[in-house]
Amino acid sequence: MDRVILFIALSVPVIYLSKRSLFDINSHGFPRFFAWECILVLLMANYRFWFVNPFSFVQIISWLLLLISVYLLIAGAVLLKKSGKPSGEREDGTLFNFEKTTDLVTTGIYKYIRHPLYSSLFYLTWGIYLKHPTILMTLVALLASVLLYMTSVRDEKECIAYFGDRYREYMKVTKRFVPFII
Repeated sequence: MDRVILFIALSVPVIYLSKRSLFDINSHGFPRFFAWECILVLLMANYRFWFVNPFSFVQIISWLLLLISVYLLIAGAVLLKKSGKPSGEREDGTLFNFEKTTDLVTTGIYKYIRHPLYSSLFYLTWGIYLKHPTILMTLVALLASVLLYMTSVRDEKECIAYFGDRYREYMKVTKRFVPFII
């Protein structure tokens, strides 16, 4: 019961942050909200196992994925703020302020992947999942991954609409989530 209460308590800020996107099913924030909720389900199911057998192979891989997630989040967010020149010029109400970039960021981690923040959520998903993998949580992690993929595709459409051919060219020289792979 306490896991359900904690899930609801953690969902409240996610709902609040996503409130604008929830009313626009075509925005990239719509599937992102449900991906976040899947991640919360994984967290609620697995938080008791974070430090069980801490030196097992699976736990070490889990921690590695979680560390990569943190790195991608920080590197991506800092570059968006520093180089993306977020501005109110972009009037899309479903975007967070830091997403309202007016310059296309193609340096740092963005030189290799287009979506370090969504990639961070992929790594977070699978890092949490590996804390205590079960068949049901495999389905939840897969669903989160599909939702994050959908989020990235919709985000790319929004970026093409704003940046045009510059973004199309950028897509040709970068991968979506993992440098040199996908």
